Amino acid sequence: MKAAIAAVAGTRATVRRTGDRIGVVLDATGLAPAARDALEAAVKAAAPEARVIVTAERAQRALVAVASGKGGVGKSTLAANLAIALARGGRQVGLVDADIYGPSQPRLMGVEGSRPEALEKQLIPVATPWGVPILSMGQLVAPGQAIAWRGPMAAGALGQLVEGAWGAADTLLLDLPPGTGDVQLTMVQKYRPAGAVIVSTPQDLALIDATRAIDLFTKAGIPIIGLVENMAGYVCPHCGEASDPFGQGGAEAAAAELGIPFLGRVPLELAIRRASDAGAPPAAHGDDRVFAPIAARVADWLAAR
Repeated sequence: MKAAIAAVAGTRATVRRTGDRIGVVLDATGLAPAARDALEAAVKAAAPEARVIVTAERAQRALVAVASGKGGVGKSTLAANLAIALARGGRQVGLVDADIYGPSQPRLMGVEGSRPEALEKQLIPVATPWGVPILSMGQLVAPGQAIAWRGPMAAGALGQLVEGAWGAADTLLLDLPPGTGDVQLTMVQKYRPAGAVIVSTPQDLALIDATRAIDLFTKAGIPIIGLVENMAGYVCPHCGEASDPFGQGGAEAAAAELGIPFLGRVPLELAIRRASDAGAPPAAHGDDRVFAPIAARVADWLAAR
């Protein structure tokens, strides 16, 4: 088998055996997407019984933290849709559900009940129907089980997720837990995200906590990519009347006051909630007009950094 793999991949392939399982790690550094895909297909044809992992230099991978100062503002929904919209825009995206205590990405991404495999203690991300592989604590514990861990254990779990076999991904979105605790500190100190997207609802209480999250990243030297206002306005599906149960424009005003970019608004819509609960994020569909513009601004920021 090694000879067959070497014939098609040369020194880019490393063959590893764990018991009866065989893994092949392919170094795709510097390859264009088409060449990378062709190489992976050739190795799979030469060794159909092997697990193939494609890797690239980590320096080429941008980590983007999606954070909020408090829970309940729709951060995970925004992270899932932003990841999909970035992937639809041409980036190779992976999604880390770093919300250790409240993981929800498996349901949002339509892979609830899945479990990642491991090769030499490295977790292999689970593919999703939307072209964005994910790793989440929700895939490693029983449904409904409380994750009652102290800070060091949570930080160790975060490391396993971030250091998974992400292959050709050039962008990792990190869905952080709310607040400014151990997981956030581990992320900014050890993994140094390229930037952070902050999510808030328009009302003053949420913006106060969002400001704290911004302060954490700023003090750590992590650039703020921008602020997203979620649950921004509601249109009654029966009468068409618009209302603003959480206020209007608070996040945009706060962004201007803090001197950070405002990335856009996500309306309070029943369709978004239903699609999210069903594991079919709205950003996966061609008629998405909400998340694609936000993703385009994030992609522009990443390209310009």
